[in-house]
Amino acid sequence: MSRDMRSPGWQLTMAKQLQARRLDRIDYNPWVEFAKLASEEADVVNLGQGFPDFSPPEFAVEAFQHAVSGDFMLNQYTKAFGYPPLTKILASFFGKLLGQEIDPLKNVLVTVGAYGALFTAFQALVDEGDEVIIIEPFFDCYEPMTLMAGGRPVFVSLKPSPTQKGEPDSSSNWQLDPTELASKFTSRTKAFILNTPNNPLGKVFSREELELVASLCQQHDVVCITDEVYQWLVFDGFQHISIASLPGMWERTLTVGSAGKTFSVTGWKVGWVLGPDSLMKHLRTVHQNSIYTCATQGQAAVAQSFEREQLHFGQPSSYFVQFPQYIQRCRDHMIQSLQSVGLRPVIPQGSYFLITDISDFKNKMPDLPGAADEPYDRRFVKWMIKNKGLVAIPMSIFFSVPHQKFFDHYIRFCFAKDESTLRAMDQKLQKWKAELTP
Repeated sequence: MSRDMRSPGWQLTMAKQLQARRLDRIDYNPWVEFAKLASEEADVVNLGQGFPDFSPPEFAVEAFQHAVSGDFMLNQYTKAFGYPPLTKILASFFGKLLGQEIDPLKNVLVTVGAYGALFTAFQALVDEGDEVIIIEPFFDCYEPMTLMAGGRPVFVSLKPSPTQKGEPDSSSNWQLDPTELASKFTSRTKAFILNTPNNPLGKVFSREELELVASLCQQHDVVCITDEVYQWLVFDGFQHISIASLPGMWERTLTVGSAGKTFSVTGWKVGWVLGPDSLMKHLRTVHQNSIYTCATQGQAAVAQSFEREQLHFGQPSSYFVQFPQYIQRCRDHMIQSLQSVGLRPVIPQGSYFLITDISDFKNKMPDLPGAADEPYDRRFVKWMIKNKGLVAIPMSIFFSVPHQKFFDHYIRFCFAKDESTLRAMDQKLQKWKAELTP
């Protein structure tokens, strides 16, 4: 290699296309864009990305410390498909919830976060030309993961029902049209992607809604990939139901979970997927030829945390009881604060997130700076970061391109935040409210 080629400005150029075709159409990442915008402004309150800014439970931290300082063999590889104590406790814990005898060797795979579980599932099951049904709004990785596997995303939208004037909207009002949903299934449909509680909407799908999806999946011989990372964060008496627990669904369902969302440790990147061996054996093939094995100490800490929760399950001392109570208080705090400046939150039934209707601002400030074809919510968030010191995520990124214009009057906030962050938000909003007052 010549000196010129080693210079900082040198780039490889080839007559052949350099990037793989699987990267076409997925190079834009909204998280990078909006995180960069937030970092460029001084004194902003980041309510955009979905991670807690408070300490995990003490028992989880102690479990990780013990994993690092205890058995020195935890510094080495563990079994490819999961640290045995973790796969064993996941099988025991979720077997009871799903009503299944789960084999830790055949029905459990530990992955690099839920993201890793999803990617492995798409790569294992979706082939060139397969159709994958995705409910909008959707967690934004589902579409690119479908495309990277060679599949074709097919979208069906949750649509809000009208509310009485002055009545707050709720995520439970956002419904699938059964006829439209049924029309999306064809002979080419390979997989259906379910996310409950839903990110970004916070909708918790009811048993009736899940039974409709289950019936269609069975009728058309379709695999269901269900992302249930927020299953413990359900509010107001609503109940999380795993679709794999419905009759006839275990055999065709992959259930994805996350230690990051379960124990407020998103940086540990420990996830898992549960399912029948007929599906899981294909995920294991992908896993062993890509990741091979995940960090042992993180898995050990998650195993110990689940063992603790199994002892306390259903009791007031359970983290799965205490944590949603705390997060619901954070949610209610944020709702009240946002309403004070004329924003109209859609009250979520679960998850870390709520979306807020900005229609009134769209009517009053339609000409915010930005490209002519840029959805309004993206321009609004950029304006809000720069002028109000508040970071949110535009809702349109959670929709397919043809549908973005119908939902560009919503933005998403994360309320899984420390009390000090919420107080800082209050100060920003009160200042905003004062500016709005004549």
